[in-house]
Amino acid sequence: MPDQYRTVARPGRHETEVNRSRFLCTLAPAATEREAQDVIARVRAEHADANHNCWAYVIGADASVQKASDDGEPGGTAGLPMLQMLTRRDVRYAVAVVTRYFGGVKLGAGGLIRAYGGAVGEALDAIGTTVRQRFRIVTVTVDHQRAGKVENDLRSTGRWVRDVAYGEAVTLEVGLPDAEVDAFRAWLADATAGSARLDLGGEAYGSAGDTDGA
Repeated sequence: MPDQYRTVARPGRHETEVNRSRFLCTLAPAATEREAQDVIARVRAEHADANHNCWAYVIGADASVQKASDDGEPGGTAGLPMLQMLTRRDVRYAVAVVTRYFGGVKLGAGGLIRAYGGAVGEALDAIGTTVRQRFRIVTVTVDHQRAGKVENDLRSTGRWVRDVAYGEAVTLEVGLPDAEVDAFRAWLADATAGSARLDLGGEAYGSAGDTDGA
């Protein structure tokens, strides 16, 4: 698994114009192919009157799934340059749909490639991206008396608190870089007078302030 990847910061749309043709690029995070296809379907329905709704998506931290469609544009002039822009920017778990309203001037193959790839690039710049880091998930079990301070300390120091559950005790799922697990274990023992339990779990991607991971 890669140590990190970049994805779209939020769903959004950005419009560009090339020789009177409008290019509306919709970007959205997508954790699965199904989510990406749902975004594509929504854009197609919203812009059913457009000349083309071309799309591309990359799923997987290692970009294991890459798909694209020219949606009626000449082969290789729309979906592929869109996909190449996503991968060139190291964007993962994301879908791009570029809706074109033809303005009456033909752009030619080179012009289409630049327009579709450029629409995605400009949208990424406008909407923004965020880095997702690979973390080891640890579960901290602590009594109610100490739980509030432990959680506050974790959040105030920028730790990724993935989940908090209340029962007989309080359990907190925390994301840590592997290299920091031992130091965290020592900190936890000191902060709770040795009363907290730490269990190691699997891996997930996230960032401080997140409530879940991809």
